[in-house]
Amino acid sequence: MIPPGLGHALAAILVWSALAVMTVKLSRVPPLLLAGLALSIGGLCGLGYWRDWKASPKLLALGVYGIFGYHLAYFFSLRLAPPVSANLVNDLWPLLIILLSPVFRPDMRLTARHGAAGLMGFAGAVLLVAGGGAAFKTAHLPGYACAFAAALIWATYSLATSRLRGVPTGVMGLFCLVSGLLALSCHFLFEPAYSWRAGDFPLIAAMGLGPLGFGFYAWDAGMKRGDPRMIGILSYLIPLLSTLLLVAFTGGTLTANVWLAMGLIVGGAVLGGSASDPKPA
Repeated sequence: MIPPGLGHALAAILVWSALAVMTVKLSRVPPLLLAGLALSIGGLCGLGYWRDWKASPKLLALGVYGIFGYHLAYFFSLRLAPPVSANLVNDLWPLLIILLSPVFRPDMRLTARHGAAGLMGFAGAVLLVAGGGAAFKTAHLPGYACAFAAALIWATYSLATSRLRGVPTGVMGLFCLVSGLLALSCHFLFEPAYSWRAGDFPLIAAMGLGPLGFGFYAWDAGMKRGDPRMIGILSYLIPLLSTLLLVAFTGGTLTANVWLAMGLIVGGAVLGGSASDPKPA
């Protein structure tokens, strides 16, 4: 039987794994414009739960911090550093969720198995990205700082929302809509105008309905009902599944790095799943 919340988190992980393929197909679209449109669509999908949109300024600020803040920091990291290297730094967010869980959730303890499982997952992600030629240079430090900020924002936002079990998941519609409008505003300030293609619109709609819509609702439900430590470990399935989907849809090949990364990530998930909280003395 799947533990409470884990099914929701796995649904989000599976949906987010398709984001890389969609992003490749929409690579011509400026990233803030893409995020703004997709997040706005994701927010509008929650209109049926508009009664749940009664959020205090503090709660709305948390939602915008997580959804908009993450995307802004992440997209700037891609501008200021090589995308492969920036993605590797950004991939620290699952490990940060694991390590910071006891800070946000005093009822939970971090065991050696949780830590080892998180490190195995990160090692698997490193192998996947290393195949793309990740290289770190001091000239790109601002980009790496933005990528780390993005990872920290998403980890702390996710853990903060895991404590708000009384807040309905429907409020995510408001978070996504406000964040989408802010991203669109930043697009007009920082990005060049874009000449649309007819094929862009179905993919953007799919992104808004899936990764930047349903994915956020499912993630919120999972973090509130599940164990953040285990969810953080399983989140390393995202770079693995993304790689497999890219291979399937772009005609690539599975290298030895991918197979080894798969072993590390799956092994880390199994190790993390067998971890238990220390019994009180």
